[in-house]
Amino acid sequence: MPTRIRQLLEMIRFSHTLFALPFALLAAGMAWWKNSQEGIPFRWQDLAGILLCMVFARSAAMAFNRLADRKIDADNPRTAGRHLPAGLLSLPTVVAFTVICGVGFVASTLLFLPNRLPLLLSLPVLAFLCGYSYAKRFTAWCHYWLSAALMLSPIAAWIAIRGNVEWPPVLLGLVVFFWVGGFDIIYACQDTDFDRDRRLHSLPARLGIPAALRLAMLSHVLMVVCLFGLWYVAELGPVFFVGACLVAVLLAYEHWLVRPDDLTRVNIAFFQVNIIISMGLLVVGLADLWWTAH
Repeated sequence: MPTRIRQLLEMIRFSHTLFALPFALLAAGMAWWKNSQEGIPFRWQDLAGILLCMVFARSAAMAFNRLADRKIDADNPRTAGRHLPAGLLSLPTVVAFTVICGVGFVASTLLFLPNRLPLLLSLPVLAFLCGYSYAKRFTAWCHYWLSAALMLSPIAAWIAIRGNVEWPPVLLGLVVFFWVGGFDIIYACQDTDFDRDRRLHSLPARLGIPAALRLAMLSHVLMVVCLFGLWYVAELGPVFFVGACLVAVLLAYEHWLVRPDDLTRVNIAFFQVNIIISMGLLVVGLADLWWTAH
């Protein structure tokens, strides 16, 4: 059983939860800070709800993606070693895991009661997350379906705590949207030839790698613009401003690592740099809120 659990967590790349979770927690931190100004008490069940919803939703969406793409993965040399095409996990096991995670996500929204919005929105959100798995079959802009899915995390966290939508979570969501869209384009450059051969849609396959990388850079420029917009609209302080500047430097480094004629360092750009960005923004964001409160 421990081996099976480990294989399931490896299949969904559980450690990559670090990409989206920090943004949900940062949005929650800003929402709790605003609640404190209005005399609304902090609730531990809200924190538990955010953590559980993020883990279950991402796990369900990733497992569903592996189910939807299992035949494509088997034909791609880069992904043929994944758990389903390699036979490490059976189809019924992954289906059961997907269903359990989906039910767990919906059930976790009950922790936000009496706020019923998370429960009411849970099924549409889950459908949108899973829908990404089919996007590359009909649109080259599939990278931004993924980014829109992750964009929901800070907005949903804010709704769960505040019960409404305001500009700070929207701007933070746009930060996620342009950030994820940009780095997913970079990551997809590795499969350009395979996507063309299989008539799958992606921006590198449609535009070519050089043009796709330029679009990814533009996406990351827009991310930085939204980041400074968040700093201004949310009235954050100098700590967050410095953090936003450092993010801009890290993104420039990421694009320096990946070149049209050299994709060997895509994994460094994708994993290491982006985890530093997501975790770093959470740390500087919470530090800035603490700075402002004192």
